[in-house]
Amino acid sequence: MENAALSYQLSNHMQNEETTRSNETELILINISGHDRPGVTSALTEILARYDAGILDIGQADIHHSLSLGLLFKTSSDVSGDILKELLLKAYELNVNIRFTPVTIEEYEDWVGRQGKNRWIITILGRKLTARHIALVTAEVARQQLNIDGIQRLTGRMPLREMPEATSQAKACVELSVRGTPLSHADMQARFMEIAQAEEFDISLQEDTMYRRCRRLVCFDMDSTLIETEVIDELAQRAGVGDKVRAITERAMRGEIDFCESFRERVALLEGLPESVMQEIAESLPVTEGLERMMKVLKLAGFKTAILSGGFTYFGNYLKQKYGFDYVYANELEIVDGHLTGRAVGEIVDGRRKAELLKLIAQVENVNIAQTIAVGDGANDLPMLATAGLGIAFHAKPKVKETAEQSISTIGLDGVLYFIGFKDSFISTPNPTAAAH
Repeated sequence: MENAALSYQLSNHMQNEETTRSNETELILINISGHDRPGVTSALTEILARYDAGILDIGQADIHHSLSLGLLFKTSSDVSGDILKELLLKAYELNVNIRFTPVTIEEYEDWVGRQGKNRWIITILGRKLTARHIALVTAEVARQQLNIDGIQRLTGRMPLREMPEATSQAKACVELSVRGTPLSHADMQARFMEIAQAEEFDISLQEDTMYRRCRRLVCFDMDSTLIETEVIDELAQRAGVGDKVRAITERAMRGEIDFCESFRERVALLEGLPESVMQEIAESLPVTEGLERMMKVLKLAGFKTAILSGGFTYFGNYLKQKYGFDYVYANELEIVDGHLTGRAVGEIVDGRRKAELLKLIAQVENVNIAQTIAVGDGANDLPMLATAGLGIAFHAKPKVKETAEQSISTIGLDGVLYFIGFKDSFISTPNPTAAAH
């Protein structure tokens, strides 16, 4: 412990005190560090309480049993010396380091004035996070002249040794609370997307509003989002027209042709396919990593969930029944005498319709549009992503990733939970790599 330096500080404070009026207000910041143990905060604040000191700010963090506690308090000059002596003795007794820093009234008022500035939440996410990832992100934060108020880990602590199968499912997520107004929000967003793509991690930049803290509706695309395939491609394969349909699908997802036009062309190629094939495909659908975990958490937290798909209701309803989605809107295939006719029934669910349905469900559920989330991967998801309060491009096509403000490309669907702000310590999960805090 730096007793000599502290004694010098304390001596100087006492000398200065003699020259001040006995009732002068003093603001003092104390910083405590050392091995964490129960009762440290209680013992120190009890001293302040005896002298009726006012606590203006307090923050504490614990990293691997190492305590870092900061506390700003207000007192009067006639008792401040006694307070500091008692705090110093108590710190020695607790075997922690303590440092005193005087704060002027002007400094404090400036700090209070900055509390009205905008706050942003930056979420950094990936299979693993390195010092380089943090350095690149925080360098941009500094370049934009923003201040980091706090940093917290949302994922559980990782064991040093990982089984190969566990490593492939690993997740690491850190959330930064940042205050201020960026010099250029657009440049900051673009830089984040640039470094995330280059360094193979995901990042989210969200303004910290009341709506961010109370999202209530999540709408998902189905094909290549909830499931790792395009169902129409699976149907086409069974019908012997797989290559033709895949070619049309890729053109549509890249935004090269109108979705409705491409949809009709693809469905027409399925004429004559037996209805029984759909059940066979549904029962073997490859679901996306993290789907089950995500849905369990969203349901427990009271979220409403919807599937808004340019695919088919048969498969959407299958997922609804299995995972508990509240709504399904997709395209209905016409079936006559147990075979597909090559036509769809009703209005085609394209990009425009997805956005309309998101707004409609929000109205029905009495949810502000700012409280909604949309997740999708293709060009026909862009209107929905732009409409939602939080639009997430999930393992998306390049055009979609370039347009969307938020993107997940490194982990599964449960990455959505971290963008919302959930911590592993609040989530019951069988995932061996997500141990509780």
